[in-house]
Amino acid sequence: MSYQPIVTICALAAVVILVIKLRLMQRSADEIAESFSDRLVTDTNTLVDISSRDRHMRALAASVNVQLRELRRQRQRYTQGDAELKDAITNVSHDIRTPLTSICGYVELLRAEPLSEDAERYADIIAERADYMKQLTEELFRYSVVMSEREPLQLERVAADDVLTECAASFYTKLKERGIEPVIKLPESKAYVSADRAALSRIYSNLIGNAVKYSGGDLCIEMSPSGDAVFSNSAPKLDEVQVGRLFDRFYTVEAARGSTGLGLSIARSLAERMGGTVDAGFSDGRLYIYVRF
Repeated sequence: MSYQPIVTICALAAVVILVIKLRLMQRSADEIAESFSDRLVTDTNTLVDISSRDRHMRALAASVNVQLRELRRQRQRYTQGDAELKDAITNVSHDIRTPLTSICGYVELLRAEPLSEDAERYADIIAERADYMKQLTEELFRYSVVMSEREPLQLERVAADDVLTECAASFYTKLKERGIEPVIKLPESKAYVSADRAALSRIYSNLIGNAVKYSGGDLCIEMSPSGDAVFSNSAPKLDEVQVGRLFDRFYTVEAARGSTGLGLSIARSLAERMGGTVDAGFSDGRLYIYVRF
């Protein structure tokens, strides 16, 4: 009696079972991948679940859920900590502004009195430092307000070239003091973008202000017909590593230059809230900052 047909049938049955098993495992793996990706971007407490009863795949899903819970816990801690930091900055900057205003007022009263030459010099130094602290406090306050999204943005059709021209004109005195002759290239026709006019003005102002502080002596701004803009200037004291950190909160290239390091961070945040981007590049000793909508 020949057992060949029976062996063949058993082998075929084993292959079919194996193929079905592999397909079920593949489907389970796809379910885990799809569910995990969805849970990462969705604010939900739902965990990964699969239809398979295979103990190995269910163990894998359970392991993924453990990591997912930890990730959510860390995300909640970060979100809460970030919110507390912003509130603290808002409160501290607000509390500091009142005594600083009083200090500035009393310094002006002091300078109106008859003073010796040394006393006048000391009063000037106090006034200068108090004014500097006032500027930093205002920048901290603006940052906390912007980052907490308490300022609603009203998107409308805005002529970006007009906003850029107004911002550049407002920096005329500061640019002249630094010996910078800006080269501004605008499109022949109006460059309209969907943006909040005040927020767009703040973005351009922060970028020009950054060039005033750190440029090697030049500034070139070029805008395309679509409203995208490129701000470039020589930056002999920068390198690629520093450029990669320019948008980090409180990062400054030179701490002694009188900056909180928040200007570029604010610019990027505002652009992203309007659906745009602000990025930086570095090539041949020049810093390039790209604003796209």
